[in-house]
Order: sequence, then structure tokens, then C-alpha cells
Amino acid sequence: MENLYKLRLIAILLVVSQIAFAQKDRKKDDRYGYHFQGKHQKSAKFSFDLHANLIVLKATLDDSDTLRFILDTGVTSTIVTDPKRALTLGVRYVRRVKISGAGEGAALMANVSVGHTIRIGDMVARQQSLVVLDEDVLQLSEFLGVPIHGIFGHDIFNNFVVTIDFENKMLTLTEPKKFKYKKSMGTQYPIVLTASKPYTDAIAMVSNEKVIPMRLVIDTGAGHALLLNAGEKEPIHLPDKVMRANLGRGLNGEINGNIGRVDKIRMGSVEMKNILASFPDSLSFSMKFTTDDDKRQGSIGCELLRRFTVTLNYREGYMILKPLKNRLKESFEHDMSGLDVRAKGNNYNQYFINRVIENSPADQAGLQEGDELIFVNNQNVKDLTISEIYKILSRKEGKEVEFFFRRQGELKFTSFSLKRMI
Repeated sequence: MENLYKLRLIAILLVVSQIAFAQKDRKKDDRYGYHFQGKHQKSAKFSFDLHANLIVLKATLDDSDTLRFILDTGVTSTIVTDPKRALTLGVRYVRRVKISGAGEGAALMANVSVGHTIRIGDMVARQQSLVVLDEDVLQLSEFLGVPIHGIFGHDIFNNFVVTIDFENKMLTLTEPKKFKYKKSMGTQYPIVLTASKPYTDAIAMVSNEKVIPMRLVIDTGAGHALLLNAGEKEPIHLPDKVMRANLGRGLNGEINGNIGRVDKIRMGSVEMKNILASFPDSLSFSMKFTTDDDKRQGSIGCELLRRFTVTLNYREGYMILKPLKNRLKESFEHDMSGLDVRAKGNNYNQYFINRVIENSPADQAGLQEGDELIFVNNQNVKDLTISEIYKILSRKEGKEVEFFFRRQGELKFTSFSLKRMI
């Protein structure tokens, strides 16, 4: 379930087709674009929240109250995923566009609105365009357990040097001309921008002492560790042991594939072993995002990136990774219960079982789709975030977990031991 939860954000890899934001729709304003509020300000720092390994920033749109956006390197437009929120803000539309994303269905239609101001701390972006979905198909709030209103990213990374301090949950933006690399910041690796996405060739897979070079997208909008394209024509093949899984839902439908483990990856002097990787079906993912100019082997997400302090410098074409020693020692674990849980209610603090994997510990303990969780290990779920629940369910094999749950108005109890399924 944890991996399902993480891969939910694969859907954020969007291709917004034929969005011609006409210059005539923009008011003449010397302050157009991304700037700091202070006239001579060269950097800004602000905190972020981390939910399921995803970076959530608090922002305002025009004169709105606080909204929450996911920071995603792969998104070229500012996307409002919650159309109801856009409606309450009085957003007006100037055109319709077609958008495509992960999933096995057809492309969707969305609306474009222009001339907006976005503020995050001391950073302001004026005369910005928005892409507003017709329907909240991603349902990110249910997966993260907090209200999520949209996704943005590329323009922030393109205008500033961005340092992500996962340990202290702080984001630092610096004017590119004022940023100077120091060895104390970590190791520098080259990146290449293709179709507005950052790629790295710095990570290689090691299998049976054979080193397999990889080109991977650096994807802060995905919570997984590794997502890899595997096949007969690819240098990467499925591991011997995999678990068939629904990997989530994208803009265009379900994302199906396999989950398995990679023996080792190497990045400079850093090696990481026994890493969880997801292998999406080509129909739902790979074919939509692989072209002759985009020969990627997959992507790295924040389950891997969070083990470093990460700096991305698009202008100079490099990233900096500084290992966090304690986090490098953490193992890569998948859900050991067999539960897929969703957050509901006005405050997203009611948790319902969405799916139970057949023959999993949760299935054998009698839990069913639709059951409402009330207590987990004697803790009221209203005092837990959905991320904390996932951590409990992937903590340690053999650990007993106790549940009080409600089914059709009746309070019930069950328990089971966690079991590593992959």
C-alpha cells in the first residue's frame, strides 16, 4: 500500500499539449515572472511539509487563503487539480486544452486561465497562467491526508537554484547569479534538461557485477524510490521476484505494473542496496513518455532523494547531493499489511480501507473494503496522519498490529503480524 501511495504521484508527469499562452492576454508589467519581494533580496527560505515523501508548499493564489501545492520538477504548467476551489476563487477561463498523463485511458480536457499572482513566502510570481482540471481525477487529498489544491514546479526550478533540505524540511531559493558551489554542499553531478525535465546519467544499476548505465528523470513529484522501464528491448529487466500491483491512478486512468527489488545502484562513491523499484506497464506509462528524444530508463523519486540534501541548478546544468548518513542506512520497505487506505471527511482525518490484497495479512485478519479505521495500536487515528499509518504498516516484519474498526455501524477488533511481501 505504501508503494501504491507513493506511485500515485507518477500521474503528475503531465504533457500539456498545445497550450499557447498568448502574450496579448498578459498585462504589461515590468514585474512579470518570478521574483523575491525584497528589491535587493538574493535568496529566500521557507518550510515545507513532507507527505508520503512528497514536498507540499503553502502558497496563495491572487488573494486566496493558504493553498497547498506539490512541488514537482516534471510539471511545466501550474495545474489546479481542485476545480471546486478554483470556482470559489472566481477563476475565469480563456480557452480549453487537452492534457495527457499516466494511465490507460484517453486524454482529458482542462481550462486555461491567465493573469494570476502566486506567492510562496518571500517569492512572488506575477501574470501567471493556470491549467484547471475539469474534475479532481487525481484525488491527491485522499492519498496524502491533507487538502491538496494543485501542482507546480518547473518555473521555480528554472528561475532559481533550489536547495531541498529534507532533514529540516526547508526549501531555499537563490538567485542563480549569486549562487556559488562549495564542496561542503556535497558532490556535484551533471544534469540535462529535455522537454523541461531534468535528467541525470549519474546513477547506474549494478547486477551480477555488471554495471548498467541509466538515464533517469529527477522527479520530486513522485514518492517512489525508483521507477524503471523494463523489457526485451531495454537494458533493464524485471527482477526474478516481483509482485503484480495496481500502482495507482493517473490523469488518464489506472496505472498497472510490477513491484520488485534492485540489487544495487551506484552514484559516484555512494552505493545503495536492495532498493524497491516499480515497473509500470508500457500501455499505461512507458509508451506515453518515451520518444526518440526522451530515451529514459525511468525516474528517481523522493523516497531516494530524501536520503540527501538536494540542490538543483538548472542554469548551470548540475545537481548537488549531500548524503544524510542516518537516512542512507534506512532500508527500502513496502507495505507489509496488504491495505490501501484513503483519507476522507472535511479534515481528511477519517481513514477507510479502499482495497485489501488477496491472501495478505490484512485479508487473512478479516479486514474488508469500506471498513473505517478507528484505532491503530491503541492510537486514535484522528491523532495520526495517513503517512504515520503507512509507516506503522511497513515498519518491521513480524510486528503485530492491532485495529479497532467500524463496519456498518458496528465496532470490531482484529490483529495480525506484518509480513514482507516483496
